Amino acid sequence: MELQYDYIILGAGASGLLLAYRMSQDLFFDDKSILIIDQTKDKGNDRTWCFWEEGIGEWDDLLVKTWSNIYFGSDAFSKTISISPFHYKMIRSEVFYGSLWKSINSKSNFSFIEEEVDSFSELKTGVEVVTKSENYLGSKLFNSIPDPEVYKLQNRYPLMHQHFVGWFVKTKADSFDDSEATFMDFSVPQKGNTRFMYVLPIDKKTALFEYTLFSKELLELSDYEDSIKNYLKNKNILDYEIVEKEKGVIPMTSFKFNDLNSEHILNIGTAGGWTKASTGYTFMNTSKKTKDLVSFLKKDGDLSKFDRATKYRFYDLIFLDVLANHNHEGAALFSSMFKKADVKTIFKFLDEDSTFLEDLRIILSVPPKRFIQAFLKRLF
Repeated sequence: MELQYDYIILGAGASGLLLAYRMSQDLFFDDKSILIIDQTKDKGNDRTWCFWEEGIGEWDDLLVKTWSNIYFGSDAFSKTISISPFHYKMIRSEVFYGSLWKSINSKSNFSFIEEEVDSFSELKTGVEVVTKSENYLGSKLFNSIPDPEVYKLQNRYPLMHQHFVGWFVKTKADSFDDSEATFMDFSVPQKGNTRFMYVLPIDKKTALFEYTLFSKELLELSDYEDSIKNYLKNKNILDYEIVEKEKGVIPMTSFKFNDLNSEHILNIGTAGGWTKASTGYTFMNTSKKTKDLVSFLKKDGDLSKFDRATKYRFYDLIFLDVLANHNHEGAALFSSMFKKADVKTIFKFLDEDSTFLEDLRIILSVPPKRFIQAFLKRLF
């Protein structure tokens, strides 16, 4: 016997849980049966997310730390920058997931099944999900389980990765200035790529150091960790304890994820291209998209109409073309941007909330030659 639901959500990570949470907060969905499927419910602190935001935000009660200053560093340009009226905010996944589950679990119309998904498919009037032990039918399906093959098996759009390894480091003595976050420090050897250190000091004795690359190929684990060790040594941080580690690989591609959606199936999160292609930032975009999706579901049944391409997809495409073909020039590109453009304009641009004039300021802040070449190549 196949079980029937109004909505099925595949994946209980950030995008799947955020969507379920927003449904649980809206009376419209109280009479709808909603199923969440994931092979693991308790994911713990598997993610650290940061985002910039003005004033009081939706998730402020869950924040670990905020900063009003960021540091950008490179051979060409280095500066501590005030980002007022924005704050750079840090949230960790265990507390975040727990808060969302509390709301979801308070509603009797939600169900969770801890199983691995084998496949899903569209039917004439809905969807079918096949797991190891059961088949489930639904009217609508929201899939947050990425399938990398869909963008790896094409060469029209470049595929880069934001990949990183991070150490949460604790020292005995006060060692960190926790009034500023290091946004990008390109002082590390570039080795033909775009490589930087990302540092989030939580207090004067605790900080997250992430060795991060924007490049096509991944490294051996020892390469990331040796780079963190060397960076700490160069900062004269010698007596420390590693209290936690994290790592991640985020696809950076302008692949047309919208083409994968259909009337009854919508891909969400990274699986739906909700990650900002040119930076890897995902959290705030997912928070906004899930709000928009809940509103959409109240008035339209065709999920293929939800996501539409914008001018920012083209901007990201040009940016990734440059990074993919001239990966060693990433430090110069970002240095020029942060030197010439106001950081608030940069944030608005990355938030996809900028005017055409602000877009122009960002475009004029980067070295023009490579971008003109990439632009003309895409046009012709």
